[in-house]
Amino acid sequence: MSDQFIGVKPVEERHRIDAGRLADFLKQNLEGFRGPLQVEQFKGGQSNPTYRISAGGKRYALRKKPPGKLLPSAHAVEREFKVIKALHGVGFPVARPYLLCEDDAVLGTPFYLMDCIEGRVLWDQSLPGMSQAQRGAIWEELNRVIALLHSVDYKAVGLEDFGKAGSYIERQVGRWSKQYLASETETIEAMHQLIAWLPKNVPANSETTIVHGDYRLDNTVFHPSEPKVLAVLDWELSTLGDPLADFSYHCMSWHIPPGKFRGIEGLPLAELGIPTEREYAERYFKRSGRKDVEPSVWDYYMAYNLFRIAAILQGIAKRVLDGTAASEHAREAGSRAPLMAELGWKQVEKILQRKT
Repeated sequence: MSDQFIGVKPVEERHRIDAGRLADFLKQNLEGFRGPLQVEQFKGGQSNPTYRISAGGKRYALRKKPPGKLLPSAHAVEREFKVIKALHGVGFPVARPYLLCEDDAVLGTPFYLMDCIEGRVLWDQSLPGMSQAQRGAIWEELNRVIALLHSVDYKAVGLEDFGKAGSYIERQVGRWSKQYLASETETIEAMHQLIAWLPKNVPANSETTIVHGDYRLDNTVFHPSEPKVLAVLDWELSTLGDPLADFSYHCMSWHIPPGKFRGIEGLPLAELGIPTEREYAERYFKRSGRKDVEPSVWDYYMAYNLFRIAAILQGIAKRVLDGTAASEHAREAGSRAPLMAELGWKQVEKILQRKT
């Protein structure tokens, strides 16, 4: 797997933080902390810069808002900390959270500190170098963990105010339409078609659970040698919402060509030991106790999620122009917004064809 996203690098100049000020803050606020500390920056991630902090024989991960002008409601590290703290308390696989700092005077923007989980971050969803059995076990574990997330009682873990119950898709379409239009750098016709069509055709669904919002292979840390998720990462987009919207987002991989934003569409899945989308969905429905949905409903969810990821990628493209993107690979990611929008509109065309 490519090493361009894996591991750490020296901190980029634009994301440099004051190590002395951080050390002073942690000495005062983190029990047992011992300095001096070393700061490195993780290579992966497009949104919130994330750092590995080494001090006193222990490693932490620090995640903070980037500097500069930001879109409304974006980069919500405070929300990430809240959901991680709640889920860690019931044994869901997340890094142990230590503290949240909302005082800009410390590092310039809010940040939080958590355990640095040592393990494998797998970026290529075809899992090269693995056997059929190993690939199947990795995908089975991903399925288990997202079903487990959607089984957590959000009220019981203190997240009743983490979002609104009901009307999730309507609110998300509205939010991402605004975010897209606020970050538009060129007209993407398919996006404007989706913005017009999606809110008028939302399928009925009344269930509300905790949703991750960006659940995919490379947002998990696997055990170094076992098919076991040690931690789910990057909770920036988490809220209360529709579990099928969350799960179908995870299934976009089956609709995206390899090399085009982590896709496996068209690969010899049986030969690789990777389930088909239908097999994978059936396992989720069985595991979670939810009812399967009609093909047109599934196509709607897929169109919505491709629209949503296109809006997210467009936001990255805008941050590249503004100079606030957190990753050197952001330009490449942002350039994929038009393709995702076009794939989303193809899902709508499938629905329309069924009606004729």
